[in-house]
Amino acid sequence: MALLLDIYGLLSVIVHGLLLTAQSLTLGGIAFLALVAQPLAADLGEAGARTVARCRRLLRWSAAAVILVVAVNVAAESLVLADTVDISLAESATAAFALAGYAQIVAAALILLLLLSSRASARAGRAGLGLAGLALLAAATATSHAVAQLDNRAVLSVCTALHRLCAGSWIGGIPYFLIALAVCRSQGQWRRIGKRFSLLSMASVSAIAVTGVVMSLFYIGSLEALYGTAYGVMVITKSLLFLGLLGLGAMNFRVVERLRVDPAAPVLRLRRFAEVEVGVGIAVLFIAASITSLPPAVYLTNDRVTLADYAQRLSPRWPSFSTPAQASLALAQLQGQLDAEAAQGAPAVSAYVPGAGQPPPRNAANIAWSEYNHHWAGAFVLIMALLALADRNGTTRLGRSWPLLFAPFAAFLAYRDLVEGGLEDDIGFFALLRDPEIVQHLFFYALMAAFGIFEWGVRAGRLQAPRAALVFPLLTATAAAALLTHSHSIANVKDLLLMEVTHVPLALLGITFGWARWLELRLVPAEGAIAGQVWRVCFVLVGILLVLYREI
Repeated sequence: MALLLDIYGLLSVIVHGLLLTAQSLTLGGIAFLALVAQPLAADLGEAGARTVARCRRLLRWSAAAVILVVAVNVAAESLVLADTVDISLAESATAAFALAGYAQIVAAALILLLLLSSRASARAGRAGLGLAGLALLAAATATSHAVAQLDNRAVLSVCTALHRLCAGSWIGGIPYFLIALAVCRSQGQWRRIGKRFSLLSMASVSAIAVTGVVMSLFYIGSLEALYGTAYGVMVITKSLLFLGLLGLGAMNFRVVERLRVDPAAPVLRLRRFAEVEVGVGIAVLFIAASITSLPPAVYLTNDRVTLADYAQRLSPRWPSFSTPAQASLALAQLQGQLDAEAAQGAPAVSAYVPGAGQPPPRNAANIAWSEYNHHWAGAFVLIMALLALADRNGTTRLGRSWPLLFAPFAAFLAYRDLVEGGLEDDIGFFALLRDPEIVQHLFFYALMAAFGIFEWGVRAGRLQAPRAALVFPLLTATAAAALLTHSHSIANVKDLLLMEVTHVPLALLGITFGWARWLELRLVPAEGAIAGQVWRVCFVLVGILLVLYREI
């Protein structure tokens, strides 16, 4: 129970992100079946029937995922509430969030039962799916920021519900669209499916934009709150990815229109861009989960970051490759003082207890320590980026082995983080795992080492599996998206926000990096060449940003 409390902040964002993804897939599946697959099934013949069957299968898995994730979320939140406010578990299990969770489980179970029933294909079955989907949406909205507001609750609740419904219809509907494209084989079938889904997507995008603006007016309220708070910065980040999704959607719309004029036009690009839309869309949903864990910006009027603060922090400065001694770090110094006092008869006290709710102490040496880590990280990345460019140009055989540098790079950063966290101050490794920030960092480093080894194996020809090459871009995009949900503190403190802002461009470049590499592999060589240039440029830019990183 104590460990759950320690890492609850991290787990809640991950679980909520998984929940939003499962809800979107469920709502998107219902919308796709009702508005695209089933209306076209008769005209598409056998392909239409197989499309409906496969979409129903994915929808069943999505509804089951909602049940599982909601159950885990309600159980975790009930345990945390019971422990933190000293009430019984039975009382916490009847709180408002728990009742909303039970309603979601019932709605998802009803969707699952309707899909397993032979009557679900009839008109009454489709109506039942729609009503159950709306019930799921209403129950999910009941746990949002909107319901917690004292003013304008009705307007915000409607906007939140419509925002989620349309996000599900668009982002959650794309996997079903990919199923339809994979099952259907003729250009005419692709054109009809693409046209219908494009209309659904455009309507959804319009509603998302309108409701997003309305909610921002209530939750953010001013330009200063937009760029001066963690909530506002995450909304900006989400909006940038939303614009990226619009760009991908616009390119897919052009392919659909080209099919209308030229039925023989190739559709591979349509399918590949849709795959990237799924990945970026899931990143957007996890950012939304992170946003819901923050208080709305309109309520945070103190310690906002100003434009002058940004200008001072983001102005470039020559990097430092000199590290302070471990003994000069704040934790080591404070522990030394406490040990000296204990030797004089005072009670023995630990300077830092991981997961206790308070961040470890920091001083100027800690800042220099962190900057040193980032600057060497930038050096590693620039070396790898240059080797990757050399590999593409064929100028050196060593270029093929550049991914192997990720393993020592990750080990170096992991050791430095553990030492700063107190590994050499008698705080054990497993005790440090109670610190959510340490856990997040180690997760990132493990991903780095994993995709480095995989990519080297692919480039060296040691991994011959057809999809092995996709591990590298997928893990890159996953790590970058996780960086956007990474938080050093739940408090909206100015210095911590300025630190977080430096991660945003790195994460956006990482997402672009990963999905551009995905396109390079999945498109025909002539079309994938541009994507190949994009990820290599992103690689170089990440290195430059890390070399120029600063915290003061």
